[in-house]
Amino acid sequence: MLTPPAALHALLFASGEPLEKKQIAKLLDIKDAEVALLLRALTHSLNGSGVVLVETETAVELRTAPLAAPVVKKLRESELSRDLGKASLETLAVIAYQTGATRGEVDWVRGVNSSTSLRNLLMRGLVEGREDERDKRRTRYSLTTEALAHLGIASVAELPRAEELSAGAAEAIEAEAAASVASASE
Repeated sequence: MLTPPAALHALLFASGEPLEKKQIAKLLDIKDAEVALLLRALTHSLNGSGVVLVETETAVELRTAPLAAPVVKKLRESELSRDLGKASLETLAVIAYQTGATRGEVDWVRGVNSSTSLRNLLMRGLVEGREDERDKRRTRYSLTTEALAHLGIASVAELPRAEELSAGAAEAIEAEAAASVASASE
């Protein structure tokens, strides 16, 4: 069984975002006053670990310690130097073709959690998040001008439509089949 500070640490790590103190009390089934004691105990146990507890009046979050900035910077630079990858390209396509999408909408289309892909796209400046007009609790992601430049288009209207993509795919398949027949007959 986890100690209360370890349980709090696990909750904060798993959430990946700030947790309200009242929510922590509810999740750990403790009184609001006990949350402060747990936060002090966790802060003490994190001392020197490269992770710190960031606390406001109402919320708490785990973050990297300021002393870890140089090594974290290297990680971020290496992440940005890699290709986008299939998952990030799928996420970018969903956002582009839906002219903006929430994480839930992207997840539904892709059938998997897209948090990491969205994070990578945000870090690279290819998408931006704004408050969703229909539901203020959600973030709606849209393409940036950097993404349009990356895709080689001036506006979302220039994206190829399904019919164009199907025709292009059919032409590529026919060309490949013709090349196979030609090489087989030689």
